[in-house]
Amino acid sequence: MKAAVINQYGQVSDVVTVTDIPVPAVGPQDVLIEVHAAGVNPVDHLIVKGFMASGELSQPLAIGSEVAGVVAAIGDAVTGFSVGDEVFARVDPRVGGAFAEYVSVHTALVAAKPKELSFEEAAALPLVALTAWQALTEQAKVGAGTRVLIHGGAGGVGSAAIQIAKHLGAEVVATASADSVDTVRALGADQVIDYRAEQFDEVLSDLDVVLDTIGGETQELSFRVLKSGGTLVSIVPIPDAEAKAARWNVDARSFYMRPHGEQLARLAALVESRQLQPIVERVFPLDETADALLKVERGGARGKTVIGVRS
Repeated sequence: MKAAVINQYGQVSDVVTVTDIPVPAVGPQDVLIEVHAAGVNPVDHLIVKGFMASGELSQPLAIGSEVAGVVAAIGDAVTGFSVGDEVFARVDPRVGGAFAEYVSVHTALVAAKPKELSFEEAAALPLVALTAWQALTEQAKVGAGTRVLIHGGAGGVGSAAIQIAKHLGAEVVATASADSVDTVRALGADQVIDYRAEQFDEVLSDLDVVLDTIGGETQELSFRVLKSGGTLVSIVPIPDAEAKAARWNVDARSFYMRPHGEQLARLAALVESRQLQPIVERVFPLDETADALLKVERGGARGKTVIGVRS
């Protein structure tokens, strides 16, 4: 089968190639998915560069972390899925392999694809929607009346987080660039701040929760807009988190989402009730995986970049 692989860690343009490798084995609790589309995320180019590596590669590594497709085979212990089912999943990051014609995924990470979505749309959801869900419900306990600021409202995580926060009953403020303001407002944000025209820390205060998807100066300034006892949740590390939390009398926590098939099924139900809709900005063919990764690495996206494997 064709797959995007790396033989060593390095820059995307130097090490990512598309080549033939064997179809992955199917364990007793695995589902073999015939891949139709795969979502591209910042974590993918970080993996390519070796940021999450424990050592050098001993064999080619197939990359990619979220997928939508059709069940091609199931392990002997699998229940709940059958050959021919349309599914989507966040692939175990220790295994990878979504940028390929087939990927083997543990059944606990898989959910039925929402019928309303194309494969490309479904492939854009698992990582970002699970990240947003876990940030808002597990890390920050967002509920009715919670005032939430979501940074990067037009990005993958941000666009999912706005919709999920509104589903939870929150009042949502989001930052975005001027050309994305209308898109972000259409997602449900009650207030949108053009971060190039306004300093969010000068116009906001007493927020219950900030979801930081950016880091750096944006993260630093976010402490200023929280009320005492508020929560900063970040998907990037928070330097000196304990000291900053004590200084501002807030809870500061960073986290990395975990794959979770049951939560993904719950998010699929939100899609079916029209409370969650993915935004796909561009679809690349599998042969152009490196270009797709470079686009995501450059940032500034409105929605998700997707690789169409069987488009």
